[in-house]
Amino acid sequence: MLTIGKLGAATGVKVPTIRYYEQIGLLPEAERSGGNQRLYGPQARERLAFIRHARDLGFSLEAIRELSSLADQPSRPCAAADSIAKRQLQAVRLRIARLQALEQELQRMVVQCRHGTISDCRVIEVLGNHALCAHDHAPEPEVGSSDALPR
Repeated sequence: MLTIGKLGAATGVKVPTIRYYEQIGLLPEAERSGGNQRLYGPQARERLAFIRHARDLGFSLEAIRELSSLADQPSRPCAAADSIAKRQLQAVRLRIARLQALEQELQRMVVQCRHGTISDCRVIEVLGNHALCAHDHAPEPEVGSSDALPR
């Protein structure tokens, strides 16, 4: 059995995040020692490693919840898991395209800079007038606060 600190060290997940995953039901509630310390067995470590890897691949907490539920039913067909992974792949591809457009826009601003004074600085000029941008680079929809937790 591992304490929460040792579980965190073994999986690379911070203690507050482990507590949060337990609170929202991604991890089962831990056993408690006589001193009321959380104690985790091998299954909890495996589940937390699963969650950590899924988070590293950018899956949302809700997608991880779905995938964890599927993992608990090994005889089911994997079509649902494939569908979740395909949605994530599409989201990553869209994010990459957006980042490439941002890269091009920033590079264009830097290349067009005349290296004079701030009054004629192309970077400042473009930042002050979105119409001067070559690409639409509106921000992505905000991610819920639960998805913004450290890993």
